[in-house]
Amino acid sequence: MKKDIYILGISAFYHDSAAVIIKNDFIIAAAQEERFTRIKHFSGFPENAVKFCLEYAGITLNDVDNIVFYDKPFLKFERLLETYYVNSPGGVGSFLAFAPVWMKEKLFVKKVIRDNLSPFFENNQIKKLKILFSEHHLSHASSAFFTSSFRSAAIVTIDGVGEWATATIMKGNGNKITPLKELHFPHSVGLLYSSFTYFLGFRVNSGEYKLMGLAPYGEPDSDTVKDYLDKIKSSIADIKEDGSIFLNMDYFNYATGKTMIKDKKWLSLFGFSRRDEGDPIDQHHCDLALAVQYFLNETVIKMANHAYSLTGSKNLCMAGGVALNCVTNSEIRKKTKFENIWIQPAAGDSGGALGAALASYYIYNKKKRIIKNGTDLMQGCLLGPENNDKSVERELKKLGGKFKYYSDFNELCDTVSGYLANGKVIGWFQGRMEWGPRALGNRSIIADPRKHGMQKKLNLKIKFREDFRPFAPSVLREDCKLYFEDDFDSPYMLFVSKVKKNRRKEVRPEKVKGPPLGKIKIQRSDIPAVTHIDFSSRLQTVDDSTNIRFRKVLEAFKKRTGYGILVNTSFNVRGEPIVCTVKDAYECFMNTHIEYLVTGNFVLKKGDQPHSNNLKKRKFKMD
Repeated sequence: MKKDIYILGISAFYHDSAAVIIKNDFIIAAAQEERFTRIKHFSGFPENAVKFCLEYAGITLNDVDNIVFYDKPFLKFERLLETYYVNSPGGVGSFLAFAPVWMKEKLFVKKVIRDNLSPFFENNQIKKLKILFSEHHLSHASSAFFTSSFRSAAIVTIDGVGEWATATIMKGNGNKITPLKELHFPHSVGLLYSSFTYFLGFRVNSGEYKLMGLAPYGEPDSDTVKDYLDKIKSSIADIKEDGSIFLNMDYFNYATGKTMIKDKKWLSLFGFSRRDEGDPIDQHHCDLALAVQYFLNETVIKMANHAYSLTGSKNLCMAGGVALNCVTNSEIRKKTKFENIWIQPAAGDSGGALGAALASYYIYNKKKRIIKNGTDLMQGCLLGPENNDKSVERELKKLGGKFKYYSDFNELCDTVSGYLANGKVIGWFQGRMEWGPRALGNRSIIADPRKHGMQKKLNLKIKFREDFRPFAPSVLREDCKLYFEDDFDSPYMLFVSKVKKNRRKEVRPEKVKGPPLGKIKIQRSDIPAVTHIDFSSRLQTVDDSTNIRFRKVLEAFKKRTGYGILVNTSFNVRGEPIVCTVKDAYECFMNTHIEYLVTGNFVLKKGDQPHSNNLKKRKFKMD
C-alpha cells in the first residue's frame, strides 16, 4: 500500500513566521505565528503554528517525513559578508550589531529548528529528524506554481531579497521548476518600493499597502508626477527592457546601514525631506507615491513580458511580497499577453513555508504532479484554526458575554443583514481562520458599502488607522459585472477593478480642490465605502465553492437591499494581527465601535455586554 508523505514547512527569523503541514500535495493546515503571539509580523520560531498544524493533522512530529525551511541561511550569510566586505569600512557598526544575532540564531538554523521542535517528539527520537532547505525564491515559485492548475507556466517572483536573488523568472513544467533569470542584491524592485515607503513616512514590511493606497491621491496628469518619475528613472533606478533594474546605491543605505536611504540625497533630489510617521500628508507626498506606483507597474510589466518571451507560456504564476500589489497585478492582466494568471494569496514570506513543503514533495521526493482543473488547491486560504458552536459557547460564557443563539443559520443571516442595512458594523468570526494577509470572510469586519460615512467610521473608530485607507468590497461572483468594469474571478483580493460608470457620481472640479486627503469626503458612487479616489476597488468575488457561510450573509443582504456586496476588512485594529480566537474577537469587539459580534451561530450586541473590568483596554501601537 502506498505510504502517505507528511511534510512540515517552516518560515522564520525575518518577518511573518509561519508553519504549514501537507499530506502528499494536500494542504492540511497553515498559520502565521503572529496570530498566536499577537505580535504583528512576528519573526521568531513559529512554535504555536507548528503545534496547531500537527494537532489539526492529527499526527505527531514522529509521523513527519520531511521538515523544510524556506531559505538557505549559509547562502544568505555569504551575501551579507560579501556585501560588508565590498563596502568596508562602511557599515562596521551595522556589521557588529548583526553578527552576534546571526551566529546565535540565523546561521545555524538546523540546530535552532531541532531545539525548538524537540518538545514535539515522542520517545526522544529527535536524532531521526531530517531537515531540508529550499532556496528562498524557489520556495516562492513553488508556492505559486504547485498550487496553480497549470501544467506549465512562466513564474515570476519579486520581493526585497532572498539569499542573493531579489527577483527571478522561472519555468514550471509538471513537477519541475527551472530557473531562467535572476536579479541580484542590492538591485531590488521590492527594496526600492520599501525605500519609498520609508521616505513617505510608513514602516517597511508593513506600510507598503499604505503607499499603494496613497498613490491614487496623486494628480495623474500633473507635471509634478511626471517630474518625480523622471527623477526616479534618471537618478535612482534604471529600468532595463527585461524588467531588471540597476539602482544607484549612492541614494541607498540598506546594504550596510541601519536605514533604508540617504536622507540628504533624497531631499536634494525631490525637494522635501523624509516624512515622519504621523506628520501631515501633503500633495507632494501623494504625487511621489503615484510616481513610484507608475515605476513599479512599468518594471513588473516588462519583467512579465520578458518571462512570456522566455517561456512562450500563456500561463503566469507570481509570488513574493511585490505580488501583493493588486494595482500592478491588474496592469499585468491588461498589458501582457498572458491569458491566465495565478498569484499565491500568501505571496510574502509566510507563503514560503508552503512553497518549501511543496518543493520537497515534488522536487526532492520526485512525486508526479496530477493537475486538478477547477479545484482551488488553496481552499480559499481557509487553513487555520476553527471553533465549533460548543467551544464558542464555552469561551463566550468564560468571557461573560451575553449572546443569542440561532439554530437556523439562514435566520441568523437575515437578522444580520438587517443590522447591516441599518448602518451597523459587524465583527464576523466564522469557520477556519484565513492564512495570508487578507481576511476573506471568516475573520472579517463587514458593513454596508452604500453608507457614505462608512469609510471614515471604519478607519477612525474601529480600525484606528489613517482615514485615507480604502476598503475592499466582497461581491457575489455572479453580480460582479453589475458593479465593476471587469468581470472575472478574484477570490483573494489580488486585483483591482473600476466601479462601473453608471454607478459613479459626478465629481465637480470645485469639489476636488483643497488638501489631497479632503477628497475622501466626496461621494463617488452608490457604493462609496468601497470606491477609492480613482473609482477603483480591491475586489473579492465570492462563490459557493469555498466560503458558504460568508456567501449566505451576502445573499441575505442582497435579498434585503438589492445589493449583493459588502465592505470586508480584516478583523483587527491597527498594529495588531487578525483575530485568531473567540477571546481575541470578543476583546476587539468590546474595545472598538463594532456594534455586533457574530461568531458561529451566536450573535452578541454591544449594548448587552457587561463592561467587565477584566477586559484590558489595549493601547494600539503604530504598525
